[in-house]
Amino acid sequence: MALPRTQQPPVTGTARPRHFSMIRDFHLADLFTLANAACGVASVLLAMRYLLTRDVSDFWWAAAMAPAALVFDVLDGRIARWRQQSSILGRELDSLADVISFGVGPATLAFAAGLQGGWDAVALIYFVCCGVSRLARYNVTAETLSAGGDKVAFFEGTPIPTSVSLTAVLAVAMWQGAVGEALWGGAWQLGPWVLHPLALLFVLSGTLMASKTLRIPKL
Repeated sequence: MALPRTQQPPVTGTARPRHFSMIRDFHLADLFTLANAACGVASVLLAMRYLLTRDVSDFWWAAAMAPAALVFDVLDGRIARWRQQSSILGRELDSLADVISFGVGPATLAFAAGLQGGWDAVALIYFVCCGVSRLARYNVTAETLSAGGDKVAFFEGTPIPTSVSLTAVLAVAMWQGAVGEALWGGAWQLGPWVLHPLALLFVLSGTLMASKTLRIPKL
């Protein structure tokens, strides 16, 4: 005998996703990756606050976020391998975090240090775009480069975390008072815009990241 319509059992199907299901599905390594991204965002905010307050401690803290992000970047990979929880989502998350911490972060800090000329802006934009392109290429080619293994044997171009060295240069410049109008190398008027030679370090770093012929063994 058929049950009245109000008493029919519910139709089974695809279960509704739980609230915050994406966060619930994160692995431990993903949380370290998010900490990497958080350091990058903090660096950007502190560099902007330095521009407002001219409090040198804000600049120092902004610079310190880069090595802190590097620590989290190293740990997330080690934890993923230790717990055997590597995933495509984790790899994409790692790249997005690296763009902030090792691309946008150093560029913002450089702007705060005094690289504010028109050609400086071009150099910093070029640097970030090279970093984004390098990470995108790595994600696409990682499976091929690993040759069927679990780990990539080498990098094509320098890894974007090497930009921590640029942050170190800016920190030394601040320590020596070589920021703003006192930047090393002075300022060059090239056509309508100003170029500070220090910006060429970012051009060099971006070019090395985007290189396809430069191969660096992955330890």
